[in-house]
Amino acid sequence: MSTHIEVPPHALLERILTLEIVRVTERAAVSSARLRGHGNEKAADQAAVDAMRRELNKLPIQGTIVIGEGERDEAPMLYIGEQVGLKAGPEVDIAVDPLEGTTLCAKNMPGSIATMAMADGGTLLHAPDVYMQKLAIGPGYDKGVVDLDASPADNVRRLAKAKGVKPEGITVLVLDRPRHASIIESVRSTGAAVRLITDGDVAGVIHCADPDNTGVDMYLGTGGAPEGVLAAVALRCIGGQMQCRLILDSAEKVERAAKMGVNDPKMIYGIEDMARGDCLFAATGVTTGSLLSGVKFRKDGVIETETVVMRSVTGTVRYIKAEHRELAKFHLD
Repeated sequence: MSTHIEVPPHALLERILTLEIVRVTERAAVSSARLRGHGNEKAADQAAVDAMRRELNKLPIQGTIVIGEGERDEAPMLYIGEQVGLKAGPEVDIAVDPLEGTTLCAKNMPGSIATMAMADGGTLLHAPDVYMQKLAIGPGYDKGVVDLDASPADNVRRLAKAKGVKPEGITVLVLDRPRHASIIESVRSTGAAVRLITDGDVAGVIHCADPDNTGVDMYLGTGGAPEGVLAAVALRCIGGQMQCRLILDSAEKVERAAKMGVNDPKMIYGIEDMARGDCLFAATGVTTGSLLSGVKFRKDGVIETETVVMRSVTGTVRYIKAEHRELAKFHLD
């Protein structure tokens, strides 16, 4: 079964922040949604970053960005180490992906989201912006039923046995990338199905937590470390297992990781290694996907958003559909 992690009373985030972080992702989603289909990934990302930074700096927190935007893509950043908030209130770690699926937004394709996570200070994994191996399954299984060092085929067979089905009854979600060709081949060799996605592996991992509705049993592949930590926070809230390993394939990356406290470059991280303490996760749809509806700009001027917000200590998952009539807060001019 999923691991139960005790959180001491003094390490609980204030409940009010659960709603406050919804406002942060709503603002980022609306700002980037105005650029859906315009083909400009960096402009859409910049809009989301600017909106997210502006709202974070209004919160009653002493926040530190520990998982930030991408050196990989040379995108505008909420950079690792940046201090945000009103410098009052609880000390918190923050992980952000202001626009997950920049390509999806630029092409107006399904599944782009604005997302962030917040946790007690010092409890989120501090990781450089590198790639990360990821393996995730949903709740209800004994710990260790799958293993990051096992082959994809072995993991499919292990999960099928635990689920009480044949491998043909398992579906594995994989990012559609050339680097994943061997994973796809290995999974399909068992008779299991592969579902390919073009982008958006935070949502992809979350899909594992609700296989009855999503049809996804497992997530496999390599993707960004920031997205890995964000997904780990979500699974802390809703249940499931995840194993990850940073891909530190150069001396420069090893050195960069060491400066952030990563002493073992080959360590396999579980959810509890990446996200301890009380955690909050929020995501707002930018383009409509299987997880969330995208932003709607109505003819009457009202803006509609849909957000999912989760809290680990209570296991509460809320879906918030909002109608925004006071539009000045979005700074859209």
